[in-house]
Amino acid sequence: MSSPFGSWTSPFSPAAIAAASPRIDGAAFVADEIWWGESVPAEGGRLTVRSSTGIELLPSPWNARSRVHEYGGGAWTADADGTLYFVDARDQRVHRLPRGGVPAALTPEGPAHGGLRLQQGRLLAVREDLSVDPHQRAIVEIPTDGSAADDATQVRVIVQGEAFYAHPALSPDGSRVAWVEWSGERMPWQHAALVLSDGSRRTDLPTRAALQPEWVGEDEIIYADDPSGRWSLYRQPLAGVQPNGTAEPISDADGDDADTGYGLWVLGNRWYRPLDDGRVVAVRTNGRDEVVVSARDGSTRSIPVPADGHVSVDDVSGSRVLLSGNSSTTAPGVWCVDVDTGDVEVVAGATPVDPAWMPAASEIVVEGMRGPVHAFAYPPVNPTASAPDDQRPPYLVLVHGGPTAHVTGAASAAIAFWTSRGVGVLDVNYGGSSGYGRAYRERLDGEWGVVDVDDVVAAARGLADVGLADPDRIAIRGGSAGGWTVLSALVRGGTFAAGISRYGVTDLRMLSEHSHDFEAHYIEGLVGPLPEAEALYVDRSPLTHVDRIDVPVLLMQGAEDRVVPPSQSEAIRDALRQRGVEHDYVLYPGEGHGFRSSETIIDALERELAFLGRVFGFTPAN
Repeated sequence: MSSPFGSWTSPFSPAAIAAASPRIDGAAFVADEIWWGESVPAEGGRLTVRSSTGIELLPSPWNARSRVHEYGGGAWTADADGTLYFVDARDQRVHRLPRGGVPAALTPEGPAHGGLRLQQGRLLAVREDLSVDPHQRAIVEIPTDGSAADDATQVRVIVQGEAFYAHPALSPDGSRVAWVEWSGERMPWQHAALVLSDGSRRTDLPTRAALQPEWVGEDEIIYADDPSGRWSLYRQPLAGVQPNGTAEPISDADGDDADTGYGLWVLGNRWYRPLDDGRVVAVRTNGRDEVVVSARDGSTRSIPVPADGHVSVDDVSGSRVLLSGNSSTTAPGVWCVDVDTGDVEVVAGATPVDPAWMPAASEIVVEGMRGPVHAFAYPPVNPTASAPDDQRPPYLVLVHGGPTAHVTGAASAAIAFWTSRGVGVLDVNYGGSSGYGRAYRERLDGEWGVVDVDDVVAAARGLADVGLADPDRIAIRGGSAGGWTVLSALVRGGTFAAGISRYGVTDLRMLSEHSHDFEAHYIEGLVGPLPEAEALYVDRSPLTHVDRIDVPVLLMQGAEDRVVPPSQSEAIRDALRQRGVEHDYVLYPGEGHGFRSSETIIDALERELAFLGRVFGFTPAN
């Protein structure tokens, strides 16, 4: 017997979603084992490190999480003997944990650390000290013997003075260091320099938006850059480096159709790794990811692997490569791939999804006001239920944060939570998203609150126009910058019947006043400089035009959010309350910019389902 869309019985409970897909954070070959980082939702999202032998290497309450550049990354590494080095979330100090031992601090109290890199027995990190003004960042070498735990002078400063640093890489003989740096006036995907130094002399390579330098022997360095508008890999011989550059593309396949790299939000991302024989394993992104191996002669072949979304090339050993990330056919996971034999071993996670319950994402392109708009559509799927033939399904349009980020069409229990109940999902990569080249990213420059809204509206209407969605029952949900687009779209009116904003931006001037260092000038590129563009900041802000919102709104916020503080959500809550617009506001104690604890994830999903059921007129079965 058929039942209305939205009322289907589903095995994907909120509790199951909270426990289904721990976040994977890097992987490494350690002796005869494989280690990987994994979040524990039941423990407030604590990040632990696990071994392929079944051992949890980082026990509670230790939590490997960095806050450098606010978004952290690169919070753990290990040596060949099984010693773990990690940044603890509570004090941001680097700690050393020998196998079978207890953690001991390696850095003094105060500064935060991230982007850990252990090479040739030497531990490098990005250090951030927010206690001084202006805030000070550096690349440092940390003694592994504990001598610097109470003596900051024992920490060797490799470079400091620029606003931001990432990706330190030590040459094989240890005499030179390469890194990426950028000024506070630009975001790293706009412009970032690649620098080499031997301690007495510095060489700046002519790059546009450099990423991830890696050494190949003593006389060559490879890196990603996007002079053509797509991040591609380049080889740079170091003998006689010229100001105009002598780098050559690594692969014949690099060029106009994919990116190797994306926005440098976190410090742990690795988009490629060189093998000992000179080949390079890399991720190429054009919506979805593809893993390839490039030979020294430039020829490139694809490696068939399940991983195809936000893939990180975490480590290599001989012809074996460790990949972590998402997949369109499995849950997130860690895979060990032999690039010669093609053998693929599941190390962690990567549970295959049942296509009867998890719809395959259809990559769609609709024509927007400024060109094509990319999105992934997930139709309702449930092998035990169907809807009346004369009904079209409601849809939830998802808007990712960033806004310089992207979604990949990955399989997700969080998506199946909706589709199995009879609610379709449309995940939109609006203009400004990464993964489609610089021109697509820069479509949003000066147009935040305009282009993103135009594009999500175009994608939603495109789905309705071809009869796949009920045009009267389309809701929109997003977090952070995605929450801004949600509220801006509701101000626009006419397309969405409801909106869900998670820690969304509501007032640009307020955001500018409270913005942390990393994003201090981000909004200037997306909207305009202050005070010259103040009128535009006011006009673009959803809070200014809250009188135009006439549909129900659900607002959810972390109480400890330092990126978008609660005052943002509470300002629009108060305005909606004053006008009598239907709304709910939920403040989650202990949560920051993003929900990590099981309790919060469960409660948020339960509230969202009840909210959409009330708005769309269906009664959830469970």
